[in-house]
Amino acid sequence: MRTTVGIIGAGPAGLLLARLLHNAGIDSVVLESRDRAYVERRQRAGILEQGTVDVLRGAGAGERMDREGLRHDGIELRFARRHRVDFPALTGGRSVMVYAQTEVCKDLIALQLKEGGPLLFETEALAVEGADTQRPRVRFRREGVEDVLECDYVVGCDGYWGVARSAVPDGRTFERTYPFGWLGILADVAPSHDELVYARHDRGFALLSMRSPSVSRLYLQVPADTDADSWSDERIWDELERRFETDDDWSLRRGPITQKSVTPMRSYVHEPMRHGRLFLAGDAAHIVPPTGAKGLNLAVGDVVTFARALTHRTATGSEDLLDAYSATCLRRVWQAERFSYDMTTLLHTAPGATPFEDRLQLARLDRITSSRAAETDLAEAYTGFPIG
Repeated sequence: MRTTVGIIGAGPAGLLLARLLHNAGIDSVVLESRDRAYVERRQRAGILEQGTVDVLRGAGAGERMDREGLRHDGIELRFARRHRVDFPALTGGRSVMVYAQTEVCKDLIALQLKEGGPLLFETEALAVEGADTQRPRVRFRREGVEDVLECDYVVGCDGYWGVARSAVPDGRTFERTYPFGWLGILADVAPSHDELVYARHDRGFALLSMRSPSVSRLYLQVPADTDADSWSDERIWDELERRFETDDDWSLRRGPITQKSVTPMRSYVHEPMRHGRLFLAGDAAHIVPPTGAKGLNLAVGDVVTFARALTHRTATGSEDLLDAYSATCLRRVWQAERFSYDMTTLLHTAPGATPFEDRLQLARLDRITSSRAAETDLAEAYTGFPIG
């Protein structure tokens, strides 16, 4: 097999890249180790920045998103009081969209199978070979048979544990592991608020989110080694109620919990994001704690940057933008890492935190909710950093 761009991984990043390349007249092949059903039900991110929304629309993948997604014009910070951050008023009209990763993948898979190049499910990438040559190869296994995909370029969208990252021989990594995780649930109940609520509480952080008008997504800060099954449904709802408590008549709606799991919290960056003709994108190159809702959006920024660079190379013969890929992406990555770290340390109660640190958290929240400049910085970061 031979193609211009070999894409490893059919998550949102790999699928969107295939779509962008198709629209630019550049052929690609997508290799995905899991089956289609698994990809379409894999629960991950659910908040799309303004830039991500614009990219999906421009790629022809926004019709169902615009019909079924939930536009959000703000978030609520809840601590000693309730404060709404108004995104459009602070950012010149920008907002975010609640539209689950599962739905993004469904839309992009349908487009790829209808109009795009090969999308091979249940195809395991085994190794990237010859990344520093003009003809890199992806060795893969499909239906028990090993084969090779010859490419001009390889883009690894296969996550932290994928073969792409391990094929980069040199580089430097930066990492931070947080001493807590998120116990997350999906519940068949209408959201208790029409926008996301970020609650800082002495018992720990909580987040009220949603996947649709009838499905709620909620999170509790828990110790990193927590077993989700050790929490009964009643205990989860009781704890959520405590952490979201208010002095007014607001109340938390309860309903059947259909899924629960614990998400670890970590920050990770690999530099550079390129080796020869192998390019890393998404979780293969960087991971952020989910507090800032940046993971999927960073991956979108990576593949948009690569698609622009390769389109420029095709049109002009210049590799300047390809050569700048890693530096261009990392500027945005580090801003997102900074914001995600700030949001995490602002709202979570660290084990062993001192009263001094507790007061600093409250002072930071007071600053954000009383200073338009500080509030604008949060709103601009939350709705998204420029791509490229």
